[in-house]
Amino acid sequence: MAKEVIMPKFSMTQEVGKIAHWLRAAGDVVEKGEPIAEVETDKVNMEIEAPADGILGGIRYQAGDEVPVTVVIAYILAEGEDAPAGQASAGATPAEPAPEPQRTAAVSATPVAQRMAAETGIDLAQVAGSGPGGRITRGDVERHLAAASPPSGNGKVRATPAARRIAREHNIALVTVAGSGPNGRIQAADVQTAATQDAVPTSPAMAAPSGTPTIFPLEGMRRTIADRMQASYQQAPHILFSADIDMTRARELRQTINARLPEGEPPVSMTAILVRMCAWTLRQHPIVNSHFRDGQIWLMPTVNVGVAVALDDGLIVPVIHHADQKGLRVIGAEVHELAARARAGRLRPQDMMDGTFTVSNLGMYGIDHFTAIINPPEVAILSVGRIAKRFMPDDNDQPVALPLMTVTLAVDHRVIDGAVAAQFVATLKAVLEEPVSLLM
Repeated sequence: MAKEVIMPKFSMTQEVGKIAHWLRAAGDVVEKGEPIAEVETDKVNMEIEAPADGILGGIRYQAGDEVPVTVVIAYILAEGEDAPAGQASAGATPAEPAPEPQRTAAVSATPVAQRMAAETGIDLAQVAGSGPGGRITRGDVERHLAAASPPSGNGKVRATPAARRIAREHNIALVTVAGSGPNGRIQAADVQTAATQDAVPTSPAMAAPSGTPTIFPLEGMRRTIADRMQASYQQAPHILFSADIDMTRARELRQTINARLPEGEPPVSMTAILVRMCAWTLRQHPIVNSHFRDGQIWLMPTVNVGVAVALDDGLIVPVIHHADQKGLRVIGAEVHELAARARAGRLRPQDMMDGTFTVSNLGMYGIDHFTAIINPPEVAILSVGRIAKRFMPDDNDQPVALPLMTVTLAVDHRVIDGAVAAQFVATLKAVLEEPVSLLM
């Protein structure tokens, strides 16, 4: 029975998704969990995986089409099965039926082999076929690639969606790029490096004129970030509140926890401590744990703290759900896992959904102070600088060096008044300076 492939809903604010690229062609044999398409949303590029083993068919939309969430975009079929008849949704631009890969008279190859050859720039006339009548199979192409370059382990090119997009833009065969990610997965930076190396002039005659700019289109994740941040800054009147926090006790807490963790467990980071303390503070000031939608204030029932993670070509905010109900050890493990998955391009839709507050920590980059832009529909975001020793007067007005951290809370003034925001910062400062108060 045909298995539907639908446009997934990656967040509760998402209404449509844009098909950035089909990673597999109609007629390809795919395995359950194998990426078959890349989708752009209002938050990030994500891969759609095959929901079952079978043959990809009945593709209803092409690259560039915007499709409402939950609409069927293709099917996974059994051998000899036809895709159900159906019309594209009126809310999307329908695509012409995707053609089956054509076989030339000179070279006979399976659809998968043809696609792999197109992606890697291989001339199929140079590949020896082992199939019936000399037909070229996927294995033949993989063996040809292995003979021309180091083996990748399973014959597939592992790359993040951003890396695939950049490779398409610069006409780079991913098989020629060395991956620096987990298990050799190709990252966006790897492809950008390859593109830069390919563009280096080989002689003075090829050099670009002095002063000629390199222009990159604002698209994909970068375009999404630009649109959302511009809208947030123009629509939400930001008001800012900063404070210096003595992190002596918080650092001692972190050292104590990490000293007692089992061997091999990732250490609790300062970001994890901030997430836990912010979650507790949000329970004390619930209006900060709100959304602003369609002119209405939504008090959210759960405390879900997002953590901003920098990527090669943008920013993403995975979410720690029910952060107020979790201990530091659990939050520390989740922060570590989500950040690793985000950088590897392996976040799941549920990892980014339902955030109610965001923490953006740039302290590890040596930044003392900065102001982040609110991530709508949330109404507040906390910017965190580094911990650095600064002299402050003690009770006897004598200078003493303290490990101080500057935080800045940005709030949407349509929802949160100045006094409320100031109280939130004061509560957060108190609990970070005396974490034991969390237990009282």
